[in-house]
Amino acid sequence: MKNKPTDRMKREDVPKNQKWDLTALFETKGKWEKELQAVREDLSSVTMFKGRLQESAKMLLDCLEAKEKLLERFNLVFMYADLRLSVDNTDTERQKDSAKASETRSEMNAALSFVENEIIALPEEKVKKFIEEEQGLQPFEKYFADLHERKAHVLGEETEEALAALGSLFSAPYNIYNRGKLSDMQFDSFTDEEGKEWPLSFALYAGKYCSSSSADIRRNAYDSFNKTLNQYKHTFAAAYAANVNHEVTMARLRGYDSVTDMLLQPQQVTKEMYHNQLDVILEELAPHMRKYAILKKRVLGLDKMTFADIKAPLDPDFKIETSYEEALKTVKDALEIMGSEYMDMINTALTERWVDYADNIGKSTGAFCSSPYGAHPYVLMTWPDTMRGAYTLAHELGHAGHFYLAGKNQRMVNTRPSRYFIEAPSTMNEMLLSNHLLSKTTDNRTKRWVILQQLGTYYHNFVTHLLEGELQRRVYKLAEDGEPITASVLSEQKSDVLRKFWGDTVEIDGGASLTWMHQPHYYMGLYPYTYSAGLTVSTIVSKQIIEEGNPAVERWLDVLRAGGTLKPLDLIKKAGVNMSKPDPIREAVAHVGSLIDELEERF
Repeated sequence: MKNKPTDRMKREDVPKNQKWDLTALFETKGKWEKELQAVREDLSSVTMFKGRLQESAKMLLDCLEAKEKLLERFNLVFMYADLRLSVDNTDTERQKDSAKASETRSEMNAALSFVENEIIALPEEKVKKFIEEEQGLQPFEKYFADLHERKAHVLGEETEEALAALGSLFSAPYNIYNRGKLSDMQFDSFTDEEGKEWPLSFALYAGKYCSSSSADIRRNAYDSFNKTLNQYKHTFAAAYAANVNHEVTMARLRGYDSVTDMLLQPQQVTKEMYHNQLDVILEELAPHMRKYAILKKRVLGLDKMTFADIKAPLDPDFKIETSYEEALKTVKDALEIMGSEYMDMINTALTERWVDYADNIGKSTGAFCSSPYGAHPYVLMTWPDTMRGAYTLAHELGHAGHFYLAGKNQRMVNTRPSRYFIEAPSTMNEMLLSNHLLSKTTDNRTKRWVILQQLGTYYHNFVTHLLEGELQRRVYKLAEDGEPITASVLSEQKSDVLRKFWGDTVEIDGGASLTWMHQPHYYMGLYPYTYSAGLTVSTIVSKQIIEEGNPAVERWLDVLRAGGTLKPLDLIKKAGVNMSKPDPIREAVAHVGSLIDELEERF
């Protein structure tokens, strides 16, 4: 029996308090439409400088300020359309609005591409002279330096303009993936051992059933879930292959040694740092996670440890159920250590509807935080009615706090740091939440539960996303060697990655091999591995905060305020961690091992 749409709420039936309030962006859709058109008409406020940036420091500054002002406006326009679509991907009107915004972005990128091209063409000495002459250019100094690092890989002006104009085409694979996953896929409902029928969706599987205390529900949901995934695997593989082939082609056109070099360049991360993150965790974490899998199999009395059982609760009869409102108080109490400025932002976010936490048809799965410059951040999640949701909320509020502080202290061009650092502020909040919960109890079962939540964070970042990163590393190598990227290739490679990590402790079946279909991160360059980099940083800095208190907090807040003004290595060193060597990664992995050892003692 097919899952009926009525099993989940339609967007229009969601209570107001469970939805975010987008009026901080635009009060009405009509005002959004007017601004979309106005932004397009105001392109001339920037294009009037075309061919003139070399004339004077004042000319360059005027152009950059005009561009930044226009992009600030368009960023709000794009985010409004994107956020409206993310909560209901089935709505054709929202799809059309999002497409309009995407086309406008491509049009703007093409029209404004001359700015970076002309700056790159300027001799570095002339740029330095301009900065000395015009004080207003000083905040753009890192921006200029970053552009000149790309100089050897820039194509001709006409070519760059043409490539920018094709932006919406290049993002098509990602859009196809999302449309298939969130709009077209319909999953069969399934029954439990008592014959009760359960509705199934991507969000319900990922957020509820895969971690059910019932082995029957976990495994039956898993089978039904993968039955539908299997029907879409060739289409999804074609979308992903198109994305990979685009990246490989661009790397060759731009003269990079590899697609990895091209994708790491904007992150400002060395290949050694990239490979350290993957290699150290793959080698040193695997024995700890195998030990964890064996512990689960023993404690839960499972006949075998299947891939469907990996997220099974280790103490299935113990669950801290909580309402959204109760979780808000817990999260606020846990983050109080961050100080008044940070907490003012948290309180505002939770009282003025920055968070959308309902579950409705067409809503994007997982969770994210969007932080449009010039407005406040927005958090999307689906509330699971358990304390695990508090971890998700704390995580996304970590992103919100980061960009709230960066936006207050930096201009738009300097707001975003390297993606390598992005997941540190979010996982930091998870670390602080765990510490808070542990400090409030002496009960053995509660402490075990909190340790399990910590391991859930590490599993998400050090296993799920890290293994995604390893699959990416393999796929890019295959593509560069001329190997066609098909569904069978992706499933075979994913299966091999999982088998090498888990050994014989977990049964890797056909459903496990389809996990490359679960996440959109593959369409975001080298994003997956950065989750483990961020968590490595937050693991170590959170210990500093717990041990030192306010001095460590202030160092961390200064890092958040710095935004994108520093390269990732320097930014992280400012927090007291050196990521140029594998030592911090080994320390974080050892910490995971110690958590598993403690669990063994407590069971």
